Amino acid sequence: MLSFHKNYVLDEYEKTVAVQIPIVEFEQIEKVLENYGLAKLMDETQNDERLSGEAAQQYYQWLKNDVES
Repeated sequence: MLSFHKNYVLDEYEKTVAVQIPIVEFEQIEKVLENYGLAKLMDETQNDERLSGEAAQQYYQWLKNDVES
């Protein structure tokens, strides 16, 4: 389990309005969220049609060209 070193930011009324964490810990959180999202996407698309490597590259190139134009 990740542990976090939190610094609470208070407003003039001593109400907590934000939290600061070290950048290294923030990057760990990002990595965990990205991995969770990827795993969720993999689960959701498990039964979808699969493309061969060549077909996937062609489709990616088509998407890239479409975005650039």
